[in-house]
Amino acid sequence: MTDQQVEPPEHGAEGAVEDERVAAFWQAARGHVGFGKLDSVLGGTAEDVVPPPSWSYGDDAEADELLARVLDGRKTATALAVAELEQVGLEIPRVGDLSIVVDGEGSPRALLRTTEVEVVPFDQVGAEHAAAEAEDDGSLESWRTHHEESWRRVLGEGFSTTIDVMLERFELIYPTTGPTPAVD
Repeated sequence: MTDQQVEPPEHGAEGAVEDERVAAFWQAARGHVGFGKLDSVLGGTAEDVVPPPSWSYGDDAEADELLARVLDGRKTATALAVAELEQVGLEIPRVGDLSIVVDGEGSPRALLRTTEVEVVPFDQVGAEHAAAEAEDDGSLESWRTHHEESWRRVLGEGFSTTIDVMLERFELIYPTTGPTPAVD
């Protein structure tokens, strides 16, 4: 599994429930980035009312383990093959972008802000980035092994040691370790 589960937004009944949970989470979290302070006077703008994109580290126990590492501060980076983003029509994040990380069951748990983005060939990813991802033993060797296996599954013949990889650093803006805010 790569760091992020890259999928287009969900639709349908299950997607609507997830959307409600994300909207409620965003209502609680947006003040931590300075949004919503003047809503009662000026009204909200699309930027502060519409939740940022949400995603997960997958849909299994490993996803929840990686999210826990974000919440406790050990994990401050992620990586995706640029080809994965292109497959689903997503753009490379930009510094300052916000996103909401959901757990394996789709409940929003963390608001992140992108602090650094770099695109490098797979074989040029460094040990510092591997350690910041806080996966396996944190070594570059395990990072390469894990990500190569995953990207070979996802990209098939499209994988090579020179594929472009998007390296993202982020900061945790709004953690929640308790229950997700209730949705009316």
